Amino acid sequence: MIGIFDSGLGGLTVLQSIAHKLPAYSYVYLGDNARAPYGNKSQEIIYQYTKEAVDFLFNQGCCIIIIACNTASSKALRKIQQEYLPKKYPDRRVLGVIKPLVEETARIKRTGPIGVIGTKATIDSDVYKKELDLLVADMNIIQKSAPLLVPLIEEGWLKRPETKMILKKYLRPFKQKQVRILIPACTHYPFLLSDMQRIMTNKCQVLDPGQIIATSFADYLNRHPDINSRCLLKKSITFFTTDDPEKFKKIGGKFLQADIKAVQKIKL
Repeated sequence: MIGIFDSGLGGLTVLQSIAHKLPAYSYVYLGDNARAPYGNKSQEIIYQYTKEAVDFLFNQGCCIIIIACNTASSKALRKIQQEYLPKKYPDRRVLGVIKPLVEETARIKRTGPIGVIGTKATIDSDVYKKELDLLVADMNIIQKSAPLLVPLIEEGWLKRPETKMILKKYLRPFKQKQVRILIPACTHYPFLLSDMQRIMTNKCQVLDPGQIIATSFADYLNRHPDINSRCLLKKSITFFTTDDPEKFKKIGGKFLQADIKAVQKIKL
């Protein structure tokens, strides 16, 4: 099985894209909604929470996990991969969502500044700039945190004028500096992609994280047949949350753009 973990509901956008591209597989989704958001927590706490989620998903039978959370990917993934897995799960893998977006950005032939918008923890980590600097020299990278967007999205305020006004204010510095590629560095943001593109105009390419991550993951499985052969093919999705299952079903169904019939509550 393939595990997908997020601090909340945003990772459902990643699950939707991956399950659409790879529909034959079995998926287990875990949302740590009770302790969300992770963006304002310390690196030590984020690592602890992520480690607990990894343990849970591996105990469910997953052979590979995607951390569908930019904050956890930036604050915990490297330590999970380099220290935790070799000791406890040497035959399993954990991937993040940052590297696929960075690699896609490096492939795009556009001149001009690169913009990164995300949670405070992701932006403060400087992880996108560090990863981009490894692939492309002398790149002008402009970063801005947008702490209000995740709560607004999870409240279902996508069409509210307040949300559009706040988004426009967050994007103003990118427009003023003529950003040519914008990286939405949060898995919640696909719900705002069309608004982001409209505000930034066709002079800027706004990346679609879900599609990019799904394509990258499919390529990963093709290149790692040892992992691919252990992923269960039963066309099923199982959902777990650390908070209210009914709220998860109601709001999560909008994220997944499909009805969620059953959600199990667990404690990490």
